[in-house]
Amino acid sequence: MNHSTNIFRLFLCGDVMTGRGIDQILPHQVEPRLYEPFVKDAREYVFLAEKTNGKITYPVAMDYIWGDALLIWRQFQPDVKIINLETAITQAGDPWPNKGIHYRMHPLNIAVLTSAGINICALANNHLLDWGYKGLKETLVTLKSAGIKFSGAGENITHAMQPAIVELILNKRVLVFSAGTPSSGIPSAWQASAHRSGVYYLPDLTIKTLTHVAENIQTFKRSGDLIIFSIHWGSNWGHEIPDSFRSFAYGLIDIGKVDVVFGHSSHHPRAIEMYNGKPIFYGCGDFINDYEGISGYEEHRDDLPLMYFLDFDAMSLQFEKMTLIPLQIKKFRLHLANKRDGDWVLKTLNESAPFSVQFDTYGERPICFVQRVR
Repeated sequence: MNHSTNIFRLFLCGDVMTGRGIDQILPHQVEPRLYEPFVKDAREYVFLAEKTNGKITYPVAMDYIWGDALLIWRQFQPDVKIINLETAITQAGDPWPNKGIHYRMHPLNIAVLTSAGINICALANNHLLDWGYKGLKETLVTLKSAGIKFSGAGENITHAMQPAIVELILNKRVLVFSAGTPSSGIPSAWQASAHRSGVYYLPDLTIKTLTHVAENIQTFKRSGDLIIFSIHWGSNWGHEIPDSFRSFAYGLIDIGKVDVVFGHSSHHPRAIEMYNGKPIFYGCGDFINDYEGISGYEEHRDDLPLMYFLDFDAMSLQFEKMTLIPLQIKKFRLHLANKRDGDWVLKTLNESAPFSVQFDTYGERPICFVQRVR
């Protein structure tokens, strides 16, 4: 699909988790030892996936995990692709103490991200420092070397609060800020400070915190900029949206002049709200993970991720349309969802909250959910 030159198209997705089992099927693997309560070897997640959906012949190609998403990206041709990278990129051998889950991908597998043409990684989340400060430093160096921009983490708080910036035509820019909250499981010790590396950490969602966030945004914002605020918040499961989340999102738009609130942390998609013409994503779900065969929350279908495409007028950068495409994870790879699963995702999104954006559907391959500004 060749979109009009009058349109700027943005791609968003939720958590990209390329560590643990996924790292083990890639050409370069970190040492598979894990420090989890029940699973001690990352290869166990490969065995679970194979038991569920069949044999994976590995090592796989660097672009293997993206599967049908590569086809969709070619069709929709987004101008900028933004992900929440929820995996450290490091060979560091010391996990963060007393933390149950640790994700890391071998730095030589960075081509997994470059093969997908990822432009920006949001980093303020609860897995970035799984392998300590050494792991954080290696992650940042690896991303920089690969030419991938990032925000939400840095060698000090000043760097962590800076946005990733993409220059567009006609002197337009996209600015992506990234922050995380304790409700997503980020340890307070990960907070960056003047003399310590870490993440952009929001201790709460009070008006005081909102004011600090808004002031930081205005430090960088120029007239005509498109502002994306990535926020890692909330629990892993369920569709309830706390009132404090909605109020903070409204404040980001009203006071911070944010154009898109890009929320994530939940393992499945949550409600989307339109507020004053601006989209709020309360939870974009996982985009890729190694959860195949893990039981306990099957009713939430974390195997059905979404691709989010947002269209803006190229001149004014006013939001015009969003298109969502459901996929399915099988054998650690993204596949187009079938109609039954697509219908389930559409019904769940439309019914997940009384304020949810209501989507129309069209097409069969790929299945698309569409909402236009009315």
